[in-house]
Amino acid sequence: MVNLTIDSIPVTVPEGTTILNAAKTVGVVLPTLCYMEDINDIGACRICVAEIEGREKLVTTCNTPVSEGMVVMTNSPRARQARRVNVQLILSQHDCNCPTCIRSTNCALQKIANDLGIISQPYSKEVPEKDWDMTFPLIKDDSKCIKCMRCIQVCDKIQSVGIWGLANTGSRTTIDVTWDRDINDSDCVLCGQCITHCPTGALSERDDTMKAFRALANPDIVTVVQIAPAVRAAWGESLGITSEFATVNRLVAALRKIGFDYIFDTNFSADLTIIEEGNEFVRRKFNNSEPNRYPLFTSCCPAWVRFMKSQYPDMMEHFSTTKSPQQMFGAIAKTYLAELLDIDPSRMFCVSVMPCIAKKEECTYPGMDSTGTGPDVDLVLTTREIDRMIVAEHIQPMNL
Repeated sequence: MVNLTIDSIPVTVPEGTTILNAAKTVGVVLPTLCYMEDINDIGACRICVAEIEGREKLVTTCNTPVSEGMVVMTNSPRARQARRVNVQLILSQHDCNCPTCIRSTNCALQKIANDLGIISQPYSKEVPEKDWDMTFPLIKDDSKCIKCMRCIQVCDKIQSVGIWGLANTGSRTTIDVTWDRDINDSDCVLCGQCITHCPTGALSERDDTMKAFRALANPDIVTVVQIAPAVRAAWGESLGITSEFATVNRLVAALRKIGFDYIFDTNFSADLTIIEEGNEFVRRKFNNSEPNRYPLFTSCCPAWVRFMKSQYPDMMEHFSTTKSPQQMFGAIAKTYLAELLDIDPSRMFCVSVMPCIAKKEECTYPGMDSTGTGPDVDLVLTTREIDRMIVAEHIQPMNL
């Protein structure tokens, strides 16, 4: 065990513990932007700097291990000023038009700037910009990138895909698709993990809420929405509603107030998918006319399919030919449900609320048109998007 002092508080922690984690044990929480434990502890943002007695230079606490007798001052005048300057320098290369940012009020940089009382930007602005394909489900905004490299590390170390990398040098350094590729030509599986771990609005899903609102406002269109199981569990989080009160009934009531005509649970088509995959497995096992290919992989998740296609193309023959629950429901809605309601499929607008941006791409794949009148699933919204629609419609779910 190592004994040290942090802000005049005695601390005893195991050897190898970083100053950042040692400080947490005594309730001293230092701000960080780039840090992710065991994944991205590179000290790039230098927001977590602290002063150590006897050392001339400030240290980054996220990757500096403790030592016996160390005296740490996390909020000394030097450390506080350095922290403020570092944030101001980051802001000088950042689009600070926060009200129009998709991460406004849920942005780590915004919170740290507010916590440090930064109300001015003394440094000249040099905000980088780069064109991006805005039709791709994953949107990158260079003007909001702070080069924390979280996206690089999570894509490489967790997802093992390695889509993101550093480009250029010095002040021109930026984050870009590796090997100078267009994102459409990359191996991106659209898992969305880089979006989840981005501390700002530099990475986000393509926003399709206005397309949904236009369909809902059209009196000639019948709107049908399906809700994925994960969405039912998570929809209340960004609205500040606990799981106890974020019930399925409240979500359905909110969707009804938004204007959806018919609301369904994707669990229904998931059951159908299980039946189809089970039948396919039996055919492969016992029908001599079917290829004997094992194991049989599910094709329910388009991100999983994209991953295998790009990383292990030799395994593609093991995938089930069954559609995903999302696409199976869309096909049923445009055929069976349309016939049941005596509605022309061209008048039906089918929306999916899903937890994954890969679903946005899946609904555009060739062959996902069962009626010849357009895609089986017309639009895919994420959990965040449906929450934004609830807020935009001034709906109070707790009152439903």
